[in-house]
Amino acid sequence: MARRRFDEAMDLARNRGEKSLELRAAMSLARLLDRQGRREEAYATLAPVFGWFTEGFDTADLKSAKALLDSLGAAGA
Repeated sequence: MARRRFDEAMDLARNRGEKSLELRAAMSLARLLDRQGRREEAYATLAPVFGWFTEGFDTADLKSAKALLDSLGAAGA
């Protein structure tokens, strides 16, 4: 149920062109997947959304996303 809601939030944000909101939904979904032991899926969910950004890497959301990706990547190594 939670997974479906996060997917819906990401789709809605994507359709509206709200990249920051899509990033937040992707981070929330990635955290959920990580807690379920699905780290590779968590990384695969967040990495493409994070990859769209070309600036603003000093913002709290992008710093958090980077830290989460780093922890997911390190866990999978």
